[in-house]
Amino acid sequence: MKRTSRASFLLVSDDDGIIAEGSLIDSLPPVAAGEEPRDLGFGSVVGGANERRLIERDGRFTGRREGFPPLSYLNGYHAMLTMTWPKFLGIVTLVYVGMNALFAALYLLCGPGALGGLSVEQMGGRFLRAFFFSVETYATIGYGNIYPASVAANWLMTVESIISILAVALLTGLVFARFARPTAALLFSDVAVIAPYQGKSGFMFRITNARSNQLMELEAKVQFTHLDGKGRSYTQLKLERTKVVFFPLSWTIVHPIDESSPMFGFTHDDLVRTDAEFLILISGSDETFAQTVHARSSYKPEEIVVGKKFASMYNPVAKDGTISIDVSKLSDLEDAPLDGADNYRHTQTFRHTGHFTGFAAQRVTDKPKKRS
Repeated sequence: MKRTSRASFLLVSDDDGIIAEGSLIDSLPPVAAGEEPRDLGFGSVVGGANERRLIERDGRFTGRREGFPPLSYLNGYHAMLTMTWPKFLGIVTLVYVGMNALFAALYLLCGPGALGGLSVEQMGGRFLRAFFFSVETYATIGYGNIYPASVAANWLMTVESIISILAVALLTGLVFARFARPTAALLFSDVAVIAPYQGKSGFMFRITNARSNQLMELEAKVQFTHLDGKGRSYTQLKLERTKVVFFPLSWTIVHPIDESSPMFGFTHDDLVRTDAEFLILISGSDETFAQTVHARSSYKPEEIVVGKKFASMYNPVAKDGTISIDVSKLSDLEDAPLDGADNYRHTQTFRHTGHFTGFAAQRVTDKPKKRS
């Protein structure tokens, strides 16, 4: 997708519709003396690095805390809760196989007569026979084809049984906690746009719920951060609306770029030059768990498209009047020249795309039944 860099995309005159020239970064008003720093907790070192974004698109912070003890309980526990399911299942499988391989080696150290039952040849070797016996003990299967035949092997089997009970209990708790932990799965549009908005222009991006559950009382906060010559500044952007009570379909979040906006006078090149980033925090209530959930993301200048607007996501209205959206079109764009005639006065999807001529869906009328 080609991203254009316009001379100025931020102000369209209400009188003549001509785009005003972009102002210099240094012309922005300085921070008042004695004002508390608004670094959002990133600090001056991270904020001024100018090397990576502050927040990844999936919500992870780029800054890392290191130096934890290798067996730190809380560190490992929270890591197991938050990692992806494929990684979690992969680690569980490796630990399971590794534990049984370790006990198989210990059974071998108990001597050649430590295990009885099926012969070594039938089981594919001494190690495999000890490994499969460990699996049966670990999972409390107990087929009886292999059994401990010495005092040392019985003691080792007892220790493995205790460890297996604790391991199964711990794994059960982890799986339950992963399922029970409420999280917000929001889809953010791949790009944000700078498009005409009410005679001027606006910064916009679009979100939708990626799950079938319902989110209520959604609130959006967008922070605009950039390097201003004295360090990295942080400003919370004023949004068209900060909250929606219901979130059944999608939400286009808009920051009007007017004279009061910290983006006023910026061009796309200015955003690149000052290492700008838009930090997003979405909070809402999960109806299923009745708990507050959060989602984070961010946009960098290379992920901002100028002179485009979001295309309609709406499917044709069903015969029964049901309105639906196509989530796969969340990031679809169409032309919206900043100096064009389209004022882009409304930003909710069913209004700003012109997809419908009216809100009432046409309904199929029943044909009158013929009298016999």
